[in-house]
Amino acid sequence: MLTGMPMFDLTGTELRTYRSAVEPPPDLGEFWDGTLAAAREHGGAPSLAPVSTPLRLVETYDVEFPGFGGDPIRAWLHSPAGAAEPLPAVVEYRGYGNGRALAHEGARWAMAGYAHFVMDTRGQGSSGSVGDTADPNEGAPAHPGVMTRGILDRDTYYYRRLFTDAARAVDAVRSLPAVDPARVAIVGGSQGGGIALAVSALVDDLVAVMVDVPFLCDIRRATEISDKDPYGEIVRYLKAHRDQAEAVFDTLRYFDGAVLATRASAPALFSVGLMDEVCPPSTVYAAYNAYAGAKAIREYAYNQHEGGGAFHELVQMTWLADQLS
Repeated sequence: MLTGMPMFDLTGTELRTYRSAVEPPPDLGEFWDGTLAAAREHGGAPSLAPVSTPLRLVETYDVEFPGFGGDPIRAWLHSPAGAAEPLPAVVEYRGYGNGRALAHEGARWAMAGYAHFVMDTRGQGSSGSVGDTADPNEGAPAHPGVMTRGILDRDTYYYRRLFTDAARAVDAVRSLPAVDPARVAIVGGSQGGGIALAVSALVDDLVAVMVDVPFLCDIRRATEISDKDPYGEIVRYLKAHRDQAEAVFDTLRYFDGAVLATRASAPALFSVGLMDEVCPPSTVYAAYNAYAGAKAIREYAYNQHEGGGAFHELVQMTWLADQLS
């Protein structure tokens, strides 16, 4: 059922040419290069343990790899049973509130012939699919959820840790003997789409990036035109902390997909729901229009945050096969 006003955002040419007014921080590259270099100093190869599931055509492994600060991050690795040579891999990032889920869930990329690596989301996994990774770094007081956790300082902000975990997940996948390190793609929807967009800016030589109805793009505009969570967490935080708006939005510049997209180079497939009140379409186009690599986008005119759903999954699979061919 539709709720709210359909087509509430920009439409037509105005939407498709929209660009964010957010200015990149002058030290954006230095900040992220230093963050990832520090994380990689912790080293550590991923550990894998086989898991028994009812899926007879898919082999699953419980994975642990070092993320931000060397923190242990969990993941699943799904592979086609009996695969004999290194496979192309798809690294998946999950939506807001979701963890890596149960071992038998969501193995469609493995069923399509890929090594499928599903990263757990630190500190999440209790309001959607279950998660198994704690976040030992809490930062300053926050509104419920993670959007405002540590938000007054780029160094303590939650998404610094999560984006670093996500980049290190690609490092971990490329080290696996079952994976062809030259053929690693990334995918995610909503928060996962925002993470994939960030990783496209932080990690080199990805074969493809699939960004589905992405969150964390043109964040200030999103808080001004949508009252939906998770952006609503920032709004409610600033209702209490009236004097912190500029500090908050200065931090968010380092994590905004419309800023980070300018550093990306891999071929990308985006999607957008034109009635999406959670991730408004103009914020998606802000990231898409800023994206520096080859790109395409699918619009779903009558859909909200569910976007293209299973229809778009087919589009993604066909598009990725084309990229690999």
